[in-house]
Amino acid sequence: MLDIKFVRENPEIVKENIKKKFQDAKLPMVDEVIELDKANRAAIQEASDLRAARNALSKANGPLFGKLKKAEGAEKDAIQAEIDANMAKVKANDDRLAELEALEGEYAGKIRTLMLQIPNIIDPSVPIGESDEFNVEVERFGEAVTPDFEIPYHTQIMESFNGVDMDAAGRVSGNGFYYLMGDIARLHSAILAYARDFMINKGFIYCIPPFMIHGNVVEGVMSQTDMDTMMYKIEGEDLYLIGTSEHSMIGKFIDQIIPEESLPQTLTSYSPCFRKEKGAHGIEERGVYRIHQFEKQEMIVVCRPEDSMDWYEKMWRYSVELFRSMEIPVRQLECCSGDLADLKVKSCDIEAWSPRQQKYFEVCSCSNLGDAQARRLKMRVKGADGKMYLPHTLNNTVVAPPRMLIAFLENHLQADGSVTIPAVLHPYMGGQTVLMPKK
Repeated sequence: MLDIKFVRENPEIVKENIKKKFQDAKLPMVDEVIELDKANRAAIQEASDLRAARNALSKANGPLFGKLKKAEGAEKDAIQAEIDANMAKVKANDDRLAELEALEGEYAGKIRTLMLQIPNIIDPSVPIGESDEFNVEVERFGEAVTPDFEIPYHTQIMESFNGVDMDAAGRVSGNGFYYLMGDIARLHSAILAYARDFMINKGFIYCIPPFMIHGNVVEGVMSQTDMDTMMYKIEGEDLYLIGTSEHSMIGKFIDQIIPEESLPQTLTSYSPCFRKEKGAHGIEERGVYRIHQFEKQEMIVVCRPEDSMDWYEKMWRYSVELFRSMEIPVRQLECCSGDLADLKVKSCDIEAWSPRQQKYFEVCSCSNLGDAQARRLKMRVKGADGKMYLPHTLNNTVVAPPRMLIAFLENHLQADGSVTIPAVLHPYMGGQTVLMPKK
């Protein structure tokens, strides 16, 4: 969410940013919010003037009450009339104040509703494009190899190890769920454990956060559109299942004043994640690619504004380093303006190579959200000079199995159906160096 003062003073910049994000339907919101802000500030000023006038009238009545006790006849009547007139003005002021205070609340609600929909100002380096088709490949890491044998669909590979049961999950929970079993389940947990230790070794603090959050936290960390398409609400309670641990980890700082000396806050969190995943998807998004629940290791940074772009660079490179340590080729893809969620200043995807599909697909998403989440959640930092400012927040996927298992299995599958285990995972797999199919 933008600062209303910035919108008021830079309406054309805000409108140009909306155009860059191809959200022209939101352009009238800028003028509307400016008019509401003008009316709100006028109401606040009038209310302030009325309070001052009321105080002056009340103060003026003090000496008059003293004189009234000593006065007689016509003089007494005149003083009483003056007191009554002052009291009538006070009453009129109080009535108008009540109206203004109601208006202030109404204006503030309308302004916030609009401001939550106006997108954050994107970084100048973000490529301009309407959809993810305009995302820009920046760099590749590792050789994208295609073996000389046919690679089965990922669930078929898992089934060869008796490692997945989609049919049973469908009977128990419906589409978009799965059972992982045996070596595949162990591999899933091994990758999460390795990712956890990888981030701890980078100096991040390991966290296990709440898996449900209040509605005001949801509103603080994500856009309304994302909220409607992603979040599961607990019926009858002000609680939502998290779609990613970023939600509860950033929410940890709601209404908090953070000492500057504690920055940067570098956290890595494990959680299950729950998503509606609305919409139809193609064949390549079946199986365990696009699902309603999964587990994820996340990285979150809260830092000084001047440090956020440096952290952005570090964070996506951590993802590359992690995947390359597991011998999976990846590339960095810069997200274009139309593919950025409204809160994001800059974002990139790390995509893993799929030998079967002969293309890359997303396994990590790294985002710099500037001060948008901090403003929504009323997070503040107290600087060394005693002044308050808003920190910047960033997040990035470390790993999100079981989706990343697709890339892992395809890139480590051998012609005989076995799957090799890279050295970094040996300690987490009980020393196993290869998985042999059961059928």
